[in-house]
Amino acid sequence: MSSDGGGSRRIRWLLGFGFFVQGFRGFPWLGANFFLTDELRVNPSVLQLLQNSANLPMVAKPIYGVVSDAVYFFGQHRVPYIAFGALLQAISWLAIAFLARSNVSILALSLYLLLSNLGASVVEVANDAIVAEAGKRKSASSGELPSFVWMASSLGGILGNLLGGIAIKTFSSQSTFLVFGLLALLQFFVTLNIREKSLNLPENHSPSGGGGGGIKSHVSDLSRVLRKPEISYSIAWMALSTALVPVLTGTMFFYQTKILNIDASLLGISKVVGQVAMLLWGVAYNRWLKTTSPRKLIAAIQGTMAIFVVSDLLFVRGVYRDLGVPDSVYVLFVSGIVETLFYFKNLPFTVLMTRLCPRGCEGSLMAFVMSAIALAFIVSGYLGIVLASFVEVTVDDHSGFAGGLAVEAVCVVVPLVFTSWIYDEEEGAEEKSKKEK
Repeated sequence: MSSDGGGSRRIRWLLGFGFFVQGFRGFPWLGANFFLTDELRVNPSVLQLLQNSANLPMVAKPIYGVVSDAVYFFGQHRVPYIAFGALLQAISWLAIAFLARSNVSILALSLYLLLSNLGASVVEVANDAIVAEAGKRKSASSGELPSFVWMASSLGGILGNLLGGIAIKTFSSQSTFLVFGLLALLQFFVTLNIREKSLNLPENHSPSGGGGGGIKSHVSDLSRVLRKPEISYSIAWMALSTALVPVLTGTMFFYQTKILNIDASLLGISKVVGQVAMLLWGVAYNRWLKTTSPRKLIAAIQGTMAIFVVSDLLFVRGVYRDLGVPDSVYVLFVSGIVETLFYFKNLPFTVLMTRLCPRGCEGSLMAFVMSAIALAFIVSGYLGIVLASFVEVTVDDHSGFAGGLAVEAVCVVVPLVFTSWIYDEEEGAEEKSKKEK
């Protein structure tokens, strides 16, 4: 018992710090957004294109998952990948910090952002696999560890966005790159001092050899798991519910900073409010909602997203301004929540996948799930660029922005028609009971 308790504490330390660092990524990314718009003078469409293209390494997560499941380094197949991913992030952000002082090109910045997200995706795959593996313990409380790491990530996001706005205003956007690079380097050294055996993770029964046979076996296992309707249909809904929505994040950033002249520190605090909402969502889920059907929670979140997008539409139309609510107040208390709300459904969905995931395939399946969601967000961002072009939004003319938000709101509602695709455990148990009779 004491050994297992020590392993649980080490898992919480490893994952808590790891997810905190990943949540803190909002710190340099806020700086990157201001650097792109203020120093490199990119327009809204180019900004959104760069934001979404930088996430392309996330799409290859299934590859990282299969490799981490099959290929061991010194008897370990999770911790080394966390260390490697942290090192890639440290190298990329530190390089940007020094290059940014001497007229870095958009191409060079894009390549380093890609490298950073490659490191982040490798870390996330290993972390998600540990969450899934630890969830297989008999002593593990369903949903407790996922909500814990969710809260750790939210805390990182709160601190990162709060300090990000202050750092940009007080120093420069480049300062955020340097600080995060050093933090990622710290994560690298901390992770090197943790032995995977001390985590007491359940034994992985899949092949542990580092050769091609192990990888082929895990690819075969993943293929077999993805053919299960309860898993494949759930993932399909989750991906489509995001990919079908043309988000206008780049346009909104320009509208707030260039048209409304919202201050960087206020925008940072706005994102903090969003992260606080994520933290409170994690707490609420852990205390009251983890026994609630994931399908019901996800559908409720999707409906709430539509309401908030309509609220953004009213904001751009000036309705709140006419009611006496200053633009800065809306941005401070609502805009940050709108951005993070799109991620709220990831928590109950991750818990659902953890329950359905067979032992030995945790890294592969969770990586596939996260890559499908990442690809969906990229498609969503690209569709947003097309939509912004269609409604003729430019740097100087945002008259068509409200029309674009109306289209976005409709697209958020459509997936609610197909929520039956999300596996419901109660329905599954009833069907299984009927078949047995």
